[in-house]
This record gives sequence, structure tokens and C-alpha cells, in this order.
Amino acid sequence: MSALLDVILPVFLVMGAGYFMTWRGVLSGEAIDGLMNFAQGVGVPCVLFLGVANLDLSQDMALAPFLAFYTGAMVCFVVGGIAARVVFGRPGPDAVAIGFVCLFSNTLLLGLPITERAYGTAALTTNYALIALHSPLMYAFGITAMEVVKTHGQGLALRSVLAKIGRGLVRNPLLIAIAAGFVVNLLHIPLPSFALDAIKLVGSAGLPASLFGLGGVLVRYRPDGDLRIVAMVTGLSLVLHPLITWGLATQNLGLTVPELRSATVTSAMPPGINAYMFAHMYGVGKRVAATSILVATALSVLSVWFWLQVLP
Repeated sequence: MSALLDVILPVFLVMGAGYFMTWRGVLSGEAIDGLMNFAQGVGVPCVLFLGVANLDLSQDMALAPFLAFYTGAMVCFVVGGIAARVVFGRPGPDAVAIGFVCLFSNTLLLGLPITERAYGTAALTTNYALIALHSPLMYAFGITAMEVVKTHGQGLALRSVLAKIGRGLVRNPLLIAIAAGFVVNLLHIPLPSFALDAIKLVGSAGLPASLFGLGGVLVRYRPDGDLRIVAMVTGLSLVLHPLITWGLATQNLGLTVPELRSATVTSAMPPGINAYMFAHMYGVGKRVAATSILVATALSVLSVWFWLQVLP
């Protein structure tokens, strides 16, 4: 019970405050958009920049956590996409979007603060390593799959497809911050203390602002669409993904305890807002994506609590 009260509830209370104040009209949708623009465009990139810049790449970029986490993610994409296409009869692009929702855990806005509260700041190195690859890898995979499905039979050149993928990646401020962090890290570029202090100051507001803003954004989503698909997506995200990650981590890959904690807790997160943004970008599967995020985020209180009890 202490994990629920001390670790999980404070995070969800901040989200709940954002939801309540937006629902009651204290804050407008424009204000929440502005807050999220700051969080995802400035605050959180500062957190990621510092996290990646300070990674010990010889130790923190271990292969085992990546294999455990991303194997589970890819299995969820395949199962979710095939089920959407074969079982539920959704068109190919819809199936890709639904599979992407199953794939894209909220590693950043929920995974970071919950891991930090549960295990401390020192436990975040594996989180930063996972996040460093999460958006570029998942977006590249998702965009590639969508473009292949959409252009099937149209005879478009591979160069056109790759250009679309590149444009989708290089404009993302989170990816820019991660890339800048790798540059500073690999080239051992010294940053003056006043610059580091300024980045830390802005970054300290990033996660609280993103949590509050995420609650405000969720007000816009209403339970809608095929709830059977939503139940499937929720089950894959909150149950299958962490089970695969935990199983691989404990049985085959030999992760350290901090790596096991970070990989499993992160994999137990609900789909992130970027999953909806992906569906919105292509105009397919939007209702399923929005409803799945809302339902899975609410139920993730239970899934996260469970894993915090199970993990060492």
C-alpha cells in the first residue's frame, strides 16, 4: 500500500489536478496546449539532454534492457496490428495505427517520474537509455510500416518513403535534445556551470508541467469507438508488454536489479500521447487511440502498483 500512496498517487494527483481544472474551465484548452508546448518543446528536452549527456555509454547503454523492453513492444505491435486487421476487420492503415498504440508506452511523462519516486534519481540511467532510442526507433518503425501499407501497390520510390520518415524525425524537439546530448557526451564537450544550472532549472519544471498538462489533454478524449479493440490495446499495453519484459529480463538476459526495475516499470506504462499524435498524423484509428490512452492511463494505477510489489 505504501507504494500506491507514496509513489503512484502523487503522480496521478498532479495529472488529476490538470484534468479537473481543465474540465471545470479554470484553464482553457489553449492554456493547456501552451503548457504542453513548453513541456514537450523545452522542459522535457532539457531533462533528456542532461540525462543523455551524463550517461556512461560504456555501462548505461547495456544491450539486455533494450532487448527485454523492445521485444515486448514489438510483440505487442504485431499482435495488436494483426488482431485489428484479422479479428476486427479494420483497414490496413487503421491496423498499423492501432498496433502503434500498443507499441508506444508512455516512457517519458509517466515512466520517468514513477521510476524516480519509486527508486530515486540514481535509478533513471536505464530509463534515459531506453528513452534515447524510444521515440526515434518507434517513430521510424511506425512511419515505415504505415508508409509501406499506404503506398502498397502505388509504385512509390523508396526514396520518397525514406524522405517522409526523415522529415518526421528531424523536426521532433525531443529527438533534437537527445541528439545534442549524445554530441556533448561523445565529444566530451564541457558546459559552463551557469549553462548547466539554467538547463537544470528549466528541466526541473518539465516533468511536473507535462504531467499536469497530460491531465488537461485527457479531458478532450471521450470513451468512443470499438471498446473491444480498446480492451485489447489496454491488455497488451498493461499486461502483455511488462510480462514479456519481466520474463526475458529474469529468465534469459540477466539484467541487474536497477535495469530490471526500469525496464519492467517502463513497459507497464499506458500508451503515450504520441500514440494519438501518430494516429492523428495519418487520420486513422484516432478514436481507438484516444480512448485507449484514457482507459489505459486510468487502469495503469493498478498495473504499476502490481509491478512495484513484484519487483525487488
